[in-house]
Amino acid sequence: MRSRVVEQRVVPVAGGDATPDPVEGGQPVRPRSLPGRGRGRSPVPTRILVVDDDPRILRTLQVNLRARGYAVTVAADGAYALHAALALRPALVVLDLGLPDMAGLTVIRALRTWLPVPIIVLSGRAGSGDVVAALDTGADDYVTKPFDVDEVVARVRAILRRSVAAPAAGGPVFAVGRAVVDIRDRVVRGGDGELRLTPTEWRLLEILARDVGRVVPGRQLLREVWGPEHEGATHYLRQYVAQLRRKLEEEPSCPRHLLTEPGVGYRLVASAPDDECVPPAGAAHGPAVDDR
Repeated sequence: MRSRVVEQRVVPVAGGDATPDPVEGGQPVRPRSLPGRGRGRSPVPTRILVVDDDPRILRTLQVNLRARGYAVTVAADGAYALHAALALRPALVVLDLGLPDMAGLTVIRALRTWLPVPIIVLSGRAGSGDVVAALDTGADDYVTKPFDVDEVVARVRAILRRSVAAPAAGGPVFAVGRAVVDIRDRVVRGGDGELRLTPTEWRLLEILARDVGRVVPGRQLLREVWGPEHEGATHYLRQYVAQLRRKLEEEPSCPRHLLTEPGVGYRLVASAPDDECVPPAGAAHGPAVDDR
């Protein structure tokens, strides 16, 4: 029998049913008993829920996240994960798609119904339909297995940072490199004055700007910009993303803001990463399209 990494204690609830209660340090944890709720107590560390049926992954992420000051709850199946999420209200969920008792997509749908919690998906199949479906269902980001722990921690930090800054980031004006984009007035101001975007470019940029830093699946972009009958027209998307890069990026061939997630979609990043840029695979280099 496979040993469970997450201890569960079954407690009676109304109606006579038994529900597993989140346990840490041998004691049940309920919302009313969380530290820091009373006066004079130390601040509550940011809580992360890690869900995976692999004990090694649970332990690795738990140790590394705790070492960086996060409170970590682990779960080895979907049912326990949902119970822990409701009881503890984590700031972020790291979720494996391949769980023993239910599909990861089912867990995402349930979480999205109850909580506005960010979700990072773990997947063993890079660029698969599972990852795209997870993003369509409501996941905020994904990491493929095997993964670098530092990458997972960096993505956790980035998403939590965006969550804290969500009211400002969701405003109508934001910066992309040296350009300032005003979504409401449809104006882009660069170092040489205003930049003209076509209506289609604006629509594409608006959708990406709704969730700065989050991966937006390619088929979602195609559906919202060109309609459901064009979900397979990926050449449209590549062409218009290439045009936006030529107008907004300092080095369009090595973009730092309009990023490609191969096999999945695109991501708009307002603050450029410090690492060396990587040219996007399959980038379009055709003539510009003017859809005035």
